[in-house]
Amino acid sequence: MGADQLHWAWQALIAVMLVVGGVFSLVGTIGMLRFPDFYMRLHAPTKATTLGVGGVLIASLAYHWAGGSYGVHELLITLFMFVTAPVSANLMCKAALHLRVPSKAPVPPEHPHA
Repeated sequence: MGADQLHWAWQALIAVMLVVGGVFSLVGTIGMLRFPDFYMRLHAPTKATTLGVGGVLIASLAYHWAGGSYGVHELLITLFMFVTAPVSANLMCKAALHLRVPSKAPVPPEHPHA
């Protein structure tokens, strides 16, 4: 089924999800390039880019639903991504803490205990 055979509402939903996915991916990529240290760079791809790929997968899922198929592949990929991305980010962060990777984040001043 071609895109010209889909109802306009399906086309609009797919276009919106592709744009949302692209924007999240762009924000995640810019964050990964701009953030100064490992811990901050780890945040950008695990949050924003995961949502970006999720948006593209939802658009693909909507395309298959509009065509009458189930889109099981997209559901499995989405499930795999949303389960593995936070786990892998957590493990990388724990490894960086164990290896004492330095952070460039400002340290808050000590508050005297009253």
